[in-house]
Amino acid sequence: WGFCVVLSLYNFLSFSSRLARHLQKEAQSQHNNSEFTEDQKKTIAKIATCLELRSAALQSTQSQDEFKLEDLKKLEPILKNILTYNKEFPFDVQPVPLRKILAPGEEEHLEFEEDDEEGGAGAGSPDSFPARVPGTLLPRLPSEPGMTLLTINIEKIGLKDAGQCIDPYITVSVKDLNGIDLTPVQDTPVALRKEDTYVHFNVDIEIQKHVEKLTKGAAIFFEFKHYKPKKRFTSTKCFAFMEMDEIKPGAIVIELYKKPTDFKRKKLQLLTKKPLYLHLHQTLHKE
Repeated sequence: WGFCVVLSLYNFLSFSSRLARHLQKEAQSQHNNSEFTEDQKKTIAKIATCLELRSAALQSTQSQDEFKLEDLKKLEPILKNILTYNKEFPFDVQPVPLRKILAPGEEEHLEFEEDDEEGGAGAGSPDSFPARVPGTLLPRLPSEPGMTLLTINIEKIGLKDAGQCIDPYITVSVKDLNGIDLTPVQDTPVALRKEDTYVHFNVDIEIQKHVEKLTKGAAIFFEFKHYKPKKRFTSTKCFAFMEMDEIKPGAIVIELYKKPTDFKRKKLQLLTKKPLYLHLHQTLHKE
């Protein structure tokens, strides 16, 4: 039952994220041939916000449920009758701020910024990503006899310009040697605070596969992302990764590399010569 609950939650969050993104794209459409009026687009954008609030409520560890299932059900007749709906929206929410939403593949054509310690070669993740609400953490998998589960606490990341990062978060993924996902990708919530040369997270990531089932050569990637208001998109600033032989209980610090994320680990370039790292703490759970 536990596995079914986890799977159902993941499926809902995945569907909700895709639907919210689709609604955002429609609401932000600038085409003259759109079948929706500006008022209807605003309503669509508010529905997208509600979907994101529901997803955030499901992932929250706090007891209060900010956006309940009953609230979500109130949106169904509005969405079904969007062309004729002319009442006041039932929830006091604002549309998600206009951020650049990119079509699949469009990211690859964006130019990479050459900041003084950013940029560089490497094939892999694009520099820019569609807008989405950070915080897609998944619960721990059910335990299995003789199998090990891994919890990684992301404590903090060291960056020379930590205080200038807007809405920073980290995307965590597990890839094989060919850069193929072995588990669902997870985003941390936006960082807790920034001070001096550190961005603090203190958030637990539950790796969605037993350690024994990870393929040889696999690695866990951490992509640090932040919002760029001038360009209206979220950008990867740097990345780090941890290989299988580094999975050990306790604290670990790992090097930061220049973007773009090189999931195949073929052309790695350190972000900086300064002693700045990603600080993690690992906990292994075994039955």
